[in-house]
Amino acid sequence: MRPAPVAGLERLAQICRTPAGKKMIRYVLQSAITTAVSFIVLGIVYGVFKLWSEVPSTVFANVVATVPSYFLNRNWVWGKSGRSHLVREVAPFWAASITGIVLSIFAATAARHVGQTYFLHDHGIRTGLVEGANLLAFGLLWIFKFLVFNHLFRDLPVAEVVSEHEPMDVRPGDRPVENPPVARHLAEDSTRPVGPSAHVP
Repeated sequence: MRPAPVAGLERLAQICRTPAGKKMIRYVLQSAITTAVSFIVLGIVYGVFKLWSEVPSTVFANVVATVPSYFLNRNWVWGKSGRSHLVREVAPFWAASITGIVLSIFAATAARHVGQTYFLHDHGIRTGLVEGANLLAFGLLWIFKFLVFNHLFRDLPVAEVVSEHEPMDVRPGDRPVENPPVARHLAEDSTRPVGPSAHVP
């Protein structure tokens, strides 16, 4: 009998090899990339150049990170291609992202209060507080966003996809074309016998 930790790791490896497990791994990697983008931007605009205070710097960093997050989630994590659907994909994605940004505003406000109260003259510590608050806000919505994105970027049923295209304009009295000449010729050739007894015109 295998030890429980070994059996658990084997079970985890099996899950990671499933389509859902691979999707979750890509989502984790995507989250790491977009979080790094947000941290780098926040560290530059607030920690290095001190362009704005804590709250607007946090908002700016998260908006910048949302752009690569959309394309990584849609194209890489969920494997969607083609043009984005404004109502079905883009708008709900930004709504979920704005929810996260609003939560990060509250977290940045709390970090700003703590920093100004206890570390008014230490900008490095205040920068760390803002970065930590931003990470906390991101972590709280991580699973929620996965569920939302999984719903947004799912594959549409065939009937739903067909309904998005304009129907053919068939007027009364028109007879649909059933087999084009080339296709009909190929179909007839495929039914001819093959071998010495075949009739050669």
